[in-house]
Amino acid sequence: MLMTIVGVYSFYVLISIYTSVMQIGYINVAKRKSAVLLTQSDFLKAGNYSVAKEKLSIINSFVDYLLFIVWIDLGIKLLQSKFYFLDDVLANITIVMSFIVINSIISLPFSYYEKFVLDEKFGFNKSTLGQWIKDTLISFVMTIVLGSLVVWGIYEIITNFTLWWLWSFVFIFAVVILINMLYPAFRAMFFDKLTPLQDEELDSEIKTLMDKTGFVSSGVFVSDASKRDARLNAYFGGFGKAKRVVLFDTLIEKLSTKELLAVLGHELGHFAHGDIYKNIALMGGMLFAMFAIFGNLPDSLYLEMGISQEPYVMMILLMLLMPVLGFVMMPIMGIVSRGNEYAADKMGSELGGAAGGIELANALKKLVTENKSFPLSHPLYIFFHYTHPPVLERLKELGVDLGDTDNISLEGKCEAVL
Repeated sequence: MLMTIVGVYSFYVLISIYTSVMQIGYINVAKRKSAVLLTQSDFLKAGNYSVAKEKLSIINSFVDYLLFIVWIDLGIKLLQSKFYFLDDVLANITIVMSFIVINSIISLPFSYYEKFVLDEKFGFNKSTLGQWIKDTLISFVMTIVLGSLVVWGIYEIITNFTLWWLWSFVFIFAVVILINMLYPAFRAMFFDKLTPLQDEELDSEIKTLMDKTGFVSSGVFVSDASKRDARLNAYFGGFGKAKRVVLFDTLIEKLSTKELLAVLGHELGHFAHGDIYKNIALMGGMLFAMFAIFGNLPDSLYLEMGISQEPYVMMILLMLLMPVLGFVMMPIMGIVSRGNEYAADKMGSELGGAAGGIELANALKKLVTENKSFPLSHPLYIFFHYTHPPVLERLKELGVDLGDTDNISLEGKCEAVL
């Protein structure tokens, strides 16, 4: 059984690396051809950034694979032998959190390199080393505190219920929903400074837009995201009355009012179509499958590994093997998600009136330009990784004439999708 699990993980890593290699080769050829959506220089720059990110991903995959082998062969045994506590709860929490902390520390060089080498080189990083250290420490403390509580909860379930995997799924699923509800508040408390939108005219137009879909929020806020990153973004967070609209200050700076409303119209399309709940259901299905599989692993696996079948071992194995099932589920979730994006684009263009499609298309182009997103990808990479349709496909659905894709001008070429 152990060799089967190692074989499955090895196959997952090989497929993951293969898709990245195919993507690198595809982009290296495409970036030297006529530019699409971007200027020729930005097109080349975006291609180089995408290639650099994929190369880092490949290295990361190799390190993750080595870590997996070390943990399976020796690491769990070492943790098991290093901690001695009279209290079983404390022992389980300490061992599982030690596993998480060690993996987090090993990942720090990759995080630093991506932020202060890659993002710095391509003009994204606006953060200082001090800010990055502060954010990392806050995330670390939150992981320790919240992670310990979750481990404690799962330990109690494993030791008190025969169908522990089923009740653990229910518990973790509830935690995921709770995190989604509290995310905006936590982010505002520890990371971003959120201030109410001061532009009264824009605030009024946004609320009018929300009224059209029945979206009720606790307010529209602006995040000072530019102190860390130059990318454009916005999000709707929370559930019920805790919902809030958060706009990155970079988004407000780069998009016109009509383009901004078109982007929010797209997001409101997700709300109107219940996509948030569909995504939660998909996540729930994936979590259920994970716990059902790993909760019924044969006893022979633990014998082959030479370790006792303790709750902390079950939890560590679950975390080690979770990426495999996530990678398998990703194409399914991607297909559903890409369909949702097309539907949200359609509604976003309709909410914007006769020129809604034009404004949304222009906004998409600016997002590609400012975020230096390379607009072309290998089909295999799209299949495994894309939750959004390729931007060119979205523009075609919005009626943009892509016949001449060298530095496309979107004005007057896009009509609302009815």
